[in-house]
Amino acid sequence: MLAEFISVFAVAGETMLKIVPVTIVLGIVFAGLSHWSACNPGAPWWRKREIVTDGLYWFLIPLMARFVRIGLMVMGAAYIYGIHGTEALVEFYDDGFGPLAKLPLWGQALVFLVVSDFALYWFHRLYHGAHLWKYHAVHHSSEELDWISAARFHPVNILLGTVLVDVALLLAGVSPNVMLWVGPFTTAHSAFVHANLNWSLGPFKYVLAGPVFHRWHHTAADRGGSKNFAGTFPLWDMLFGTFYMPKQALPDAYGIDDEQFPPSFGAQLMYPFRR
Repeated sequence: MLAEFISVFAVAGETMLKIVPVTIVLGIVFAGLSHWSACNPGAPWWRKREIVTDGLYWFLIPLMARFVRIGLMVMGAAYIYGIHGTEALVEFYDDGFGPLAKLPLWGQALVFLVVSDFALYWFHRLYHGAHLWKYHAVHHSSEELDWISAARFHPVNILLGTVLVDVALLLAGVSPNVMLWVGPFTTAHSAFVHANLNWSLGPFKYVLAGPVFHRWHHTAADRGGSKNFAGTFPLWDMLFGTFYMPKQALPDAYGIDDEQFPPSFGAQLMYPFRR
């Protein structure tokens, strides 16, 4: 039991050691960029009204997601493949398995990015439906949208979304080593699309999701909030008729239509169950 507790704290400490320097770098970078290229005027990100709430999400949600991801990978390997024990699990997952493991690591990373983004596009659309919106509303509740808002997700939204898709792909044979590439990219890109920047990316807006593309998604439903569901590749929105990038216009108002939405971290976690 003691060894298990030590391993839990070790994983938590390792995760925090990765998050802290990344946070410092992103904070400095986007503070500078938004000073010169802000999409919307206002206070800098560190003076947001709900900065404490966003900070808690930023540090705690990745930690929670990592523990749940590991747990699901262990259970999936046991129930699907009959793999048990630490050494057997490490050997099973280390370099992947099956046809996908025969691809070079960069090829596996590309497959991971494309397939996961396609799956998450449809999960995202589901979360905008009547039954799951109460969980996803937490993410849309930020009225002062900025890079640190990227992690404002209810745990249910993360579990039945990113974590589930990640585990499914790893159980399909993709090596966990792709996370060495995919992890930093998704973290930086998620912060980028939420940043207070007026960058539409010009012709590249059809290739990669940018700040203006995603900030339209955080507006009211009749202004763009029911469009731009892709996390990384706008191709899915173009294919399925949800692409929205009006010319000569920028998004300027964010949040949800609920004046009673709580500002604190704990109350937001309880929001879907009290609603």
